[in-house]
Amino acid sequence: MTRSLLLILTLMLAGCSAGGEGDSPADPVALVSLGRAEQGVVTEQVTLFGTAEAGATGKQTLAAPADAVVTRIIAPVGTRVRRGDVIVALSPAPATRLDIVKAATDARAADAAFARAQRLRADGLASDAEVENARAAAASANATRTSLSGRAGALTLRALAPGYVETVPVSPGELVTAGTAIATIGRPDDVRARFGADPAIIHGLRRGAPIRIVPSAGRAPLTVPVESIDSAVDPQTRLASVFARLPATAGIALGETLQAHVDVGASSTALTIPYAALLDDGGQPFVYVAKGGIAHRHDVETGPATGDRIAIVKGLAAGDRVVTQGGTALEDGMKVRTK
Repeated sequence: MTRSLLLILTLMLAGCSAGGEGDSPADPVALVSLGRAEQGVVTEQVTLFGTAEAGATGKQTLAAPADAVVTRIIAPVGTRVRRGDVIVALSPAPATRLDIVKAATDARAADAAFARAQRLRADGLASDAEVENARAAAASANATRTSLSGRAGALTLRALAPGYVETVPVSPGELVTAGTAIATIGRPDDVRARFGADPAIIHGLRRGAPIRIVPSAGRAPLTVPVESIDSAVDPQTRLASVFARLPATAGIALGETLQAHVDVGASSTALTIPYAALLDDGGQPFVYVAKGGIAHRHDVETGPATGDRIAIVKGLAAGDRVVTQGGTALEDGMKVRTK
């Protein structure tokens, strides 16, 4: 009986052991998408960042023509205006009013002196030089009066061109001196893009080259020519500047952040792969090549990128099938299947 029980237990243990070996998990298989390494034309492309700013005539500044007091702000910030619309009304400052009164008094006195000199000359009691001096003094006094009166009459500040009011850095009742900026008006038809660029790539850019600009507000990209290049390095950003004029139809506002792509250098033929296939391991770029249902890691050396493809200088051969989706979950030697 005891021997029979031992035999039965031995057979049961052997069966359990055999069943456990049969239940071992299968090797995992990753689901991936593939692209092909192939020859293609590449041109080094760089990405630039910048903003929209006013062009050469894109901003007008209205300044006080004389010492004045801000009477009324007719068009506050954000107001769209037409040429000739009143922006801010000023009135002469107390000192300016005194200057106008004094100039008028001086002009009347100078005119009277000139008339008296002419009468004396007619009577032979004054010389030609005295008459000329009186005439010059009268002309100067009248010019001063006209200038002050004209500046006082120009205290109603109007838009010089259509646009919208950007700033009005004054308040009603404020005393301002001559030349003080009272308002600035932006013109939506003269906007340009300014991008910062590494000085090292400036030599590869040229005026008139196409630059693809991507607005930040999700609008469609647009391609325009490079208008100008300033190689001077900004002391704060340490970048040179690239400018492009923006069409009014683009609807890009002043101050809007922009991104741009532009080619630098000459085109060449090279082995390329989809950019999505490229992975990085501590600064070492690599890809997974699928062959025989197995993913093999290949360390690579990259070249310039163009659009959605990047050149491979070393590490791959034409025709290699590289993993473009699902690569982040792979390990070298892992089984794969395509979607």
